[in-house]
Amino acid sequence: MPSEKILAAKQQRVEELTSALKGATTYVFVATRGLTVAQDTEMRAELRKAGVKFEVIKNTVLRRVFAELGFEGLDDVFKGPTAVGYSNDIIAPAKVLAKYSKDIEPMEIKGGIIDGKVASIDEVIALSQVPDPETLQTQLAYTLLFPFTKLAMLVKAVAEKKQEEGGEAPVAAAEEAAPAVEEAPAEAEAPTAEAEAPAAEEAPAEAPAEEAAAPAETPAE
Repeated sequence: MPSEKILAAKQQRVEELTSALKGATTYVFVATRGLTVAQDTEMRAELRKAGVKFEVIKNTVLRRVFAELGFEGLDDVFKGPTAVGYSNDIIAPAKVLAKYSKDIEPMEIKGGIIDGKVASIDEVIALSQVPDPETLQTQLAYTLLFPFTKLAMLVKAVAEKKQEEGGEAPVAAAEEAAPAVEEAPAEAEAPTAEAEAPAAEEAPAEAPAEEAAAPAETPAE
């Protein structure tokens, strides 16, 4: 029978873990056997980058911790080596751990808890396939713009079809418009001739000069 000291240490460990895990949005349980040191180091680094905490915990302790958190139906999950990844990001733990469980054959998803509900392996994997927020925003923007893009493509197709059906009609229309362009210079020249006319009428203005010279000869007589 464990001593009181050992029991007290286990109880303290349960309380610490209960406090640490409390409030997470998603928990993903995995079997970590088969990982090399390099693979484990790489995976933990990616989990930290995604804001996911990851711990390998004894099943006896996990049962007590999640019982304290109010979750049931996890007895089959807590068998064999178990680690838990958890975060307030609902997608991140599933996305990272599912990726490594796929690439590293001995590692496998055992189940999880998503938004307060116990989840199966299939549900965890399905969650891992949900796009990240940035991708979702891009897809949403495309979905919103798609009707307008489709309409523009339809209008263009209709216009091209009408042009094909019209054949040479656009060319005939251009030829009809051509004479109007050619006549324009003739109309523009008319004001020039009219503008020169006043210059010819100003010639008589020199006559008074001859009349003014005639009286100058009278005193000579």
